[in-house]
Amino acid sequence: MKESDFCILRMEKADIPAVAALEKECFSAPWSEKALLGALESDVSLFLVAKNESTVIGYIGVSVILDEVYISNIAVTEPARRRGVAKTLLCETERLCREKDCSFISLEVRESNLPAISLYESCGFSVCGRRRNFYTNEGEDALIMTKFTVLNQNG
Repeated sequence: MKESDFCILRMEKADIPAVAALEKECFSAPWSEKALLGALESDVSLFLVAKNESTVIGYIGVSVILDEVYISNIAVTEPARRRGVAKTLLCETERLCREKDCSFISLEVRESNLPAISLYESCGFSVCGRRRNFYTNEGEDALIMTKFTVLNQNG
């Protein structure tokens, strides 16, 4: 799959069932359709989907609070993984946040999720902390990864 095989769009209400299904595929504590709708309608949220034709193959959700960006979720359907979808979602999010003069992007990732950690490091994120037992169902810690580089074009 090449980047030309999918496009990145702002998530719409019609995308929520597919995103909720992707949540169930990827996460032990998935967001419900109701929670996704609430987040989508929030003034501080930005949600993007990756689509191959009309099929959602990935998505990212972030909260933009003042000049800070917090990634709540990023997920890619299994057949589309390791094909640049997540990296493209991250890059497009960063581009949009740069337009808002945001100063950093941060996220939590399971300490055992080595492929995700590798992806985030390749995009300029670094580990800056740990949340003990963040994933309560499994008792697993989360690593806090942040891209501290000033994103605004003036910095």
